[in-house]
Amino acid sequence: MSEVLGFGFFPERTTHCFVVHLPNTAKGEIAITEEFKWALEQESFEKHGLQNPDLKVLLSMELWKEIADEAKAEFNRRLIRHGVKSGKWPAKGKVPVDRNLGKELVLLAWAVEDADPVLIPNAVRNWLGLSPEERWWLFTMTNAATGQALGGRNKGWRKAVRFALTENPIADSVIKKRVSDFELPLFRE
Repeated sequence: MSEVLGFGFFPERTTHCFVVHLPNTAKGEIAITEEFKWALEQESFEKHGLQNPDLKVLLSMELWKEIADEAKAEFNRRLIRHGVKSGKWPAKGKVPVDRNLGKELVLLAWAVEDADPVLIPNAVRNWLGLSPEERWWLFTMTNAATGQALGGRNKGWRKAVRFALTENPIADSVIKKRVSDFELPLFRE
């Protein structure tokens, strides 16, 4: 098996991934970019400016802390189930994420980026209640219309995703059943 980086990213299999940029300071913003050409030393997203179409979302450190552990746990459950090394979020730096897991992470980040902080647990619960394929579909639809970090913020599909995931949390029993039912291949070609 080839080397795995971050959360399930195999650079020998594909060059397409998402990258979580964790800032050097505690007050900085988390950025998530979609990268179509992987290089071990990624150019910083700042070099291309905030209007870069590959920049998908910017989150405050406070919002990131609300979703990071749940996303890590969800991804690691699936990685381990598929015999892939688990990942972690370091305090700073860049973390590559498998393209499908990256879509799911960005979807969750879009749901919370402008949400009332009190509703973030609802967003996480509803996100966990979706199957990976449902998350991928929602990402694809949202990305097509409003996928750029700043240009698409709080518009159309992005706004709809926020309301869909922050309202009406599903029951724990539904989440547990859905998690046990997810036997989809992690890596789709």
